[in-house]
Amino acid sequence: MNANHKHLKAEFGPETRFEVQPFPSAPFRADQESRFERLKGLLLADRLRATWGAKSVSQVRRAANEAAALSWVTEYPLLVFPVLFEEKAENALLVVDRQQRVRERSRELMML
Repeated sequence: MNANHKHLKAEFGPETRFEVQPFPSAPFRADQESRFERLKGLLLADRLRATWGAKSVSQVRRAANEAAALSWVTEYPLLVFPVLFEEKAENALLVVDRQQRVRERSRELMML
């Protein structure tokens, strides 16, 4: 055993109590949530009216969900969402179109 080993007696000061006031990490957004969901629903419905095909519809819905998730973490989600959704929906439709062209081309090549 170490020769410098000493036993210390723990001493505690008087009990101190204090009140903790929780501070939210983000502003309360319950009102914004309902407005945000309405906006998302309106933009999605408008976009889906112009979209045909099951694959396109699912991709546009996925784009809406991704845009919603990304914009919700910003300070102004109601302002960010419409532009971000439009951008993501356009990209999703381009991907669907490209996939369709690849499928058609593959069918043509298989026929040869």
